[in-house]
Amino acid sequence: MAAAGAGGTGGALRGWVRDFVAGQQDGRAAEVAAGVKAGSWTILEIVEALGSCLENTEPRMRGRGLQLLSQVLLHCHSLLQEEEVTHLVLFCENRLKDHHLVIPAVLQGLHALSMCEVLAPGLAVSVLKAIFQEVHVQSLPQLDRHTVYSIITNFMRTREEELKGLGADFTFGFIQVMDGEKDPRNLLVAFQIVRDLILKDYVLGPFVEELFEVTSCYFPIDFTPPPNDPHCIQREDLIVSLRAVLASTPQFAEFLLPLLIEKMDSEMQSAKLDSLQTLGACCTIYGQKELQEFLPSLWSSLRREVFQTASEKVEAEALAALHSLAACLSRCVLSSDAEDLLDSFLSGILQDCRRHLCEPDMKLVWPSAKLLQAAAGASFRAGHRITSSVVPLLLEQYHQHPQNSQRRTILEMLLGFLELQQKWGHEDEEESALVCSRAPLCSVLFSALTDPSVQLQLVGIQALTVLGTLPGLLAPPDVQLVVDHLTRLILHADDSQSCMAAMEAAGSLAPIYPGAFTGRMAQRLAEELQSEREEEGRRSPHSLRARCLQALAAVSTHPRIVRETVPVLLQCLQQVPKGSVPVGACDLVAVCQSLQRVALQCQRDAESCWYCHRTVVPRLLAEAVQAAMQENAHSPLGKLLLEEDVLTAMVPVISAASAHLCPELAAQSVSQVVPLFLDGEVSFLPQDSFPCPFQPFQGGQHMAAQRRLVALLMAFVCALPRNVPIPQQDRLLQELLALSCSCHCPFTATAAAKCFAGLVNKSPAGQQLDQLLETAVNRMEAGLAEGPLRTQALTLLLWVTKALVLRYHPLSSRLTDKLLGLLGDAELGPAVADGFSLLMADSPDVLHKGCHADVRIMFRQRFFTDNVPKLVQGFHAASPGVKANYLKGLSHVLNHLPRPVLVTELPTLLSLLLEALSCPDCVVQLSTLRCLQPLLLEAPHVMSLHVDTLVTKFLGLTSSPAMVRAPAPLPSPPRCCPRSPQLALFQAIRIAALQCVHALTSLPIPVLLPYKPRVIRALARPLDDLKRLVRKEAVVARGEWFLLGSPGR
Repeated sequence: MAAAGAGGTGGALRGWVRDFVAGQQDGRAAEVAAGVKAGSWTILEIVEALGSCLENTEPRMRGRGLQLLSQVLLHCHSLLQEEEVTHLVLFCENRLKDHHLVIPAVLQGLHALSMCEVLAPGLAVSVLKAIFQEVHVQSLPQLDRHTVYSIITNFMRTREEELKGLGADFTFGFIQVMDGEKDPRNLLVAFQIVRDLILKDYVLGPFVEELFEVTSCYFPIDFTPPPNDPHCIQREDLIVSLRAVLASTPQFAEFLLPLLIEKMDSEMQSAKLDSLQTLGACCTIYGQKELQEFLPSLWSSLRREVFQTASEKVEAEALAALHSLAACLSRCVLSSDAEDLLDSFLSGILQDCRRHLCEPDMKLVWPSAKLLQAAAGASFRAGHRITSSVVPLLLEQYHQHPQNSQRRTILEMLLGFLELQQKWGHEDEEESALVCSRAPLCSVLFSALTDPSVQLQLVGIQALTVLGTLPGLLAPPDVQLVVDHLTRLILHADDSQSCMAAMEAAGSLAPIYPGAFTGRMAQRLAEELQSEREEEGRRSPHSLRARCLQALAAVSTHPRIVRETVPVLLQCLQQVPKGSVPVGACDLVAVCQSLQRVALQCQRDAESCWYCHRTVVPRLLAEAVQAAMQENAHSPLGKLLLEEDVLTAMVPVISAASAHLCPELAAQSVSQVVPLFLDGEVSFLPQDSFPCPFQPFQGGQHMAAQRRLVALLMAFVCALPRNVPIPQQDRLLQELLALSCSCHCPFTATAAAKCFAGLVNKSPAGQQLDQLLETAVNRMEAGLAEGPLRTQALTLLLWVTKALVLRYHPLSSRLTDKLLGLLGDAELGPAVADGFSLLMADSPDVLHKGCHADVRIMFRQRFFTDNVPKLVQGFHAASPGVKANYLKGLSHVLNHLPRPVLVTELPTLLSLLLEALSCPDCVVQLSTLRCLQPLLLEAPHVMSLHVDTLVTKFLGLTSSPAMVRAPAPLPSPPRCCPRSPQLALFQAIRIAALQCVHALTSLPIPVLLPYKPRVIRALARPLDDLKRLVRKEAVVARGEWFLLGSPGR
């Protein structure tokens, strides 16, 4: 029976072999391989079954037989024994002498055998010798040539020492294999083999030049991938791979550098760029010996590319190559009798460029400066050599050229050389190239700061800032002069640019010279604020007071200075300036903005952070509590402190001062602040004598002012790290929940809802959180059902939903469905639609990563996937009166979605976006326009299918706000911002529509040409728009349409 079974199995094998060899069933190879793996037969039995095929006089039949054997070996090579591998290798080597039709199958078999781990020693060398001698590789098809490269790669990976035993014969053999290769797929493999030959120290022998020639013939790469190439090989892939070969060994230098010089001198920009980048790569491994002969020619070519180039890319690469060249020479170790090539090279650069620096009006002055700076940035030695030669010359030229434009050019060049000195940071001032020019340099920069020219002042401020950061270059008297000049510009500069630049410079230099800035600038600014408070009259937002407040914040970049400036800023909150006109809320907002900046700057230093927190937070709370208790008193300051704008400005101050506390200090602080709001515990406040108890969570109309301060509680507790325990958290959450649902003041209710949501977001998952959320959901549903507080309930629903969406809480889907259902509500629907923007956007005060909220990655994508289909379905099912709500919600979601995700979903959503452009709601139109503009650039082929609709709708929105319904009346703006929000919205729509018309030009030109006359005529109208920004966008868009279809575009 066993014999019969074996006979049956053998018969099946012979039958499958006949089917395959006859060309009837190619799938038999996989079945034969499966039989080998299952142990049904061995490789030897397969060879025996192929006997007649392998001995057939027809080359095609022999080839089919070998093809079957090769495919089986590819599947089963790991199962072979060493003796089997040896016999198969010898068999395949012998078959390499067979007819050329047989060779591809033999190579496939050798490829399979090259992957065997049990390959006997010496067989790898034997195989490669046979291939080198018997196979003319470049006459083979691409796939077979790739097989040869794969065999070589496998042996180089597993039999490196054996191949190295061949010496230079292996290198010569590979050169013959690669010579003439043209297919990019094979070239990528061949280039990697050459690089491995070099980096793994294979013997190149006398074939260095031949190896260089066989690879450099492809330089520069000129390859354009065919359309829809399945292999996705790009020109850049070949460039990088070839560059890695050419720049892999100094042995190529004598052949490569002349080639690079020749290509740099060509007219092809791509050849120039490739040559310059390759030169930069070579400089990382070359030495003085390789470069010496070619330095003059290289400098000549690089100089020409910078002096005469018409391409910024070529210029940038030439400067980078010069930098690499100088860095390479700087690394060379000099012997006592060797020439200093770096010094002679830099001398040539100085000789060719210095003279142009004396002509600040001529076109070669900046190219010369760029060349000098590129070389100077290569090393400390190069920087010292060039800077010590150039800076005195520039200082001399500054005095010889009185025109402001010339002096500005000279100062900008000086600034470039000063910035290079920052790179090396040598603290020994004797080593600095600027030490001899210190006095005249300071004199020139001080004169620039006193010059009437704003442009000179700006460059002078930048240069002085850099000079101040260099150790040892500013003597104490010079530092005092710097501080005095910056103070003068802050207080008295007519131009706001100079003032802001001086503030920025003060912030950069204050940590280096804290004593000077504390004793001179901070004190002077405080005196100016005090005197300014005593003056009468109304101040504009750009008054001296505003400058002083901004400057005090800007200079607070050192703990010592912070201790001086924070009390001054806090005092500004407490004192009302004298005069006939009371101080406005904008003045207090400006103080809060300065305190916020100080708090943010203090986050870098733990000591300053704690000082800022324990000084600012109790003081702000005390002032606000005092104002809330004296609401009915005739105190202008108290009433101003309770205004929404001022309380809103206090929120980021407290948040920034609390977010980066260590857990121990945060716990200490929260143990005081939470009892203040829950129990009226005021003992920790700077002033603890208050006229009545502080009970913000108690009922009664007389407590309305105190309840507004919940916004400050929100700022504090929502900024704390998640590992800081909140005392009485359950009670606090219940109080916040009740307040958010019952308070008639929208500001207070919103603050309570945000605080509740912020704490919920950070609460650990568990039964306690689930019970709290269930209670909250019940309160919200009751509030949404009916009554005067539906808006407050909706606000709470939105913020709680956002808190849960961010952390992927299971309840978030239920709450989101509730919101989707409310889109059909006639009263709340528009507000719910706007709420989708709240859900998707980053919140500035709570529920963001800066305040340690639990924000999961890709929450927007998940929200989109879960809810946009429901939005679309709801839109189609909704009545005409509420369809706009669904469009607005959809527009908000899409506008905050990452672009790659939106592009993939565009075909299914584009029709709804186009319908949204006809929606009478201005917010929907603006949001949709901002969503479509980047899509026109990123998905032109999809958008071009709707070009007629797009052109019509965009043009309709470019000029006439009468085409859209005006939004509902908005609250009166604060006195510091008198502009109408309605007009601003109309203007934003016109600008966005014009930007979309401009973006249309990225669509395929044949699609757009029929619309060109119509668009150009329509864009004539917004050219006369009353707003400059609208006219500006119209000019840009119309110009692009005029050029549409022009040659070269």
